[in-house]
Amino acid sequence: MVSEGMERVIELLKKQEEEAIKKRVKDSRAAMVMLGKMDKIDEDVSIIDVDVNGIPAVWISVPDVEVNNVVLYFHGGGYFEGTINTHKGLAARICRASKSRVLLPAYRLAPENCYPAALEDGVKAYRWLIEKEGLSPENIVIGGDSAGGGLTAATLVKLRDTGIALPAAAFLLSPWTDLDVTGESMRTKKKEDPFIKIDSVFWMAALYCKDEDPRNPYISPLYADLKGLPPLLIQVGSAELLLDDSTRFAEKAKKAGVDVTLEIWEDMIHVFQAFALWAPEGQQGIDKIGEFIKSKT
Repeated sequence: MVSEGMERVIELLKKQEEEAIKKRVKDSRAAMVMLGKMDKIDEDVSIIDVDVNGIPAVWISVPDVEVNNVVLYFHGGGYFEGTINTHKGLAARICRASKSRVLLPAYRLAPENCYPAALEDGVKAYRWLIEKEGLSPENIVIGGDSAGGGLTAATLVKLRDTGIALPAAAFLLSPWTDLDVTGESMRTKKKEDPFIKIDSVFWMAALYCKDEDPRNPYISPLYADLKGLPPLLIQVGSAELLLDDSTRFAEKAKKAGVDVTLEIWEDMIHVFQAFALWAPEGQQGIDKIGEFIKSKT
C-alpha cells in the first residue's frame, strides 16, 4: 500500500498539474483574443447578438446578402479557445464573399466542457436554423477552421447518423480531423509550421477527449464512415502540421463517393484565410470559399 505521506505527495502533484493547465488555458485564450483584436471589420457589417437555444451567437450580415442563404460557422481554437470576437472578422469576410448571412455560435469549450459538448452545440445550432428560423437545409452551408473544421465534419456525420437532413455543402479550413495525431505531416512539417507545435496538438487533444477514445468518429471524423456527406471544399496550407488531416480525410471521403474539392495552398500556414487583412492569399482563399458557397445554395 501507498503510505499517507506518499498519498499527500501524489495529491499535491495532481493539484500542481491542474493549476498549470488552468494557467496555460487562460494565457493561450488571452493571446488569441489579442490576435483577434488586431483584425478590422468594415463599417457596413452588421453583427447582432442572438440566443441559439442557450448558445450565445451572433448573426453577421452585409447589405447585399441573400437573407435565406446561411453559413453556420464554427470557429477554431483547439476546442479550448476561440470566441465570437476572435473570429468575427473572418466570418464577416466569408459573409461578404458568399453573399450569405453567417451564424457564428460560441460553442462550449474544454476543459470546462469536454466532448461531446461542442458536438452537441453544433447539432443544436443547425437544428435551430431549421426548426426556429425556418430555413431549408438546401440553403445552409456549414464551415469552420482547424478544430472548427473538424467539428464541421463531425457535425455532418452526427446529423446523417441521426436522420437529420444534411446541409447543401460544407467547407473545412485546415481541419483537425485526427485527434489521435497519426498524420505523417505532424513530423515532416514540424520545421516548416511556424504556427502549431506538435506538443500543443497532443495537449489540446487530451483536453477535449479526456477519457474518450480519440478515434471516436464523432471526435476524429477521419475514422468515420463518410458515405452520404454533402459536397466538401477543403483548404489547407502545404506548410502545416495538419496537412495530412486534410489529405487523408479528402481521400477517404472521395472513396466514400463524396464530392470533394481539396485545395493545397503552396507554402501557406495554418488557417491562412484568417490573415486576409494583411496577406492577399488569405482573401484569395476566402473568395474561393465564397464562390463554392454560391454554387451550392
